[in-house]
Amino acid sequence: MATLKFFNAITQAIDEEMQRDERVFVVGEDVGKWGGVWGTSQGLYNKYGPDRVLDTPISEAGIIGTAVGAAITGLRPIAEIMYIDFITCGMDQVVNQAAKLRLMSGNKLTLPMVIRMPEGCGTMEAAQHSQNLEAWFVHTPGLKVIAPYTVYDAKGLLKSAIRDDNPVIFIENRCLYGRKENLPEDEWLVPIGKASVLKQGRDITVISYSRMLDRVLQAAAQLENRISVEVIDLRTLVPMDIEAVSASVRKTGRCVVAHEAPKRCGFGSEVVRVLTEMLFSELKAPPTVVGGADIPIPYSPVLEKACIPQTKDVVEAIEKVCSAS
Repeated sequence: MATLKFFNAITQAIDEEMQRDERVFVVGEDVGKWGGVWGTSQGLYNKYGPDRVLDTPISEAGIIGTAVGAAITGLRPIAEIMYIDFITCGMDQVVNQAAKLRLMSGNKLTLPMVIRMPEGCGTMEAAQHSQNLEAWFVHTPGLKVIAPYTVYDAKGLLKSAIRDDNPVIFIENRCLYGRKENLPEDEWLVPIGKASVLKQGRDITVISYSRMLDRVLQAAAQLENRISVEVIDLRTLVPMDIEAVSASVRKTGRCVVAHEAPKRCGFGSEVVRVLTEMLFSELKAPPTVVGGADIPIPYSPVLEKACIPQTKDVVEAIEKVCSAS
């Protein structure tokens, strides 16, 4: 076993796939000698050179456009966007090109590309650097969307994403970059589209992903003597593991979905829709969503904290759903 941080696991996954397949390359701002603003490309430029680690100008449209063009010619690009907020400058390339070209070509083209982006709150970087935008990509047919929580999953899912023949949005919460885990030294892959049960429970299912699981697990621990909480880590938002989620909710009869992103039209709404359509007669209480406030994230640490769900909010939601049945 080796101790590895989340951001090191990302680097290892890229390095291993670049060694395995010479078609894999990295493209983005400062990914060269600087190793990226988050250090996730550290050492790759010196190892593979400028032909496979491409430093770009500040142009998200150019980065994603380069990746799309390379992918349709048979290469396997990994595009890094410094903050997920900046993808707005490259959305045409993501939504109208990467997501649609496979269908529009009658499946003659494949788009084996990964777009890596850090997102999330907690670093007091204000409204233009603190968004959780996963619902945008979930709403776009043709994209796969991954949001890992554990270091193990970050590495295993990224390797699977790089090998996938479809465009994959790979979302990394930057507050997880320093998380450490003991990991195997041999190779592993984590399959796309499979959820993980982080904690078994009997009374209620809480579904979440990425950093929000910290607060979900804390809430479950606080309630352990009164309410038995089952915790599901989705890991992949598209495709979502409907089988695992429905099996858990069928067992408990109750459900809460939690995420940092704003509650309005967030991914939790989609989970509740699916479960309500599938299991309406088996639910003991209405499902609910714990999400962020409908407001741009303020710079102030106090106000930022007030805008995103905390452990107490998850606890209150669980208690409310359990008391309603």
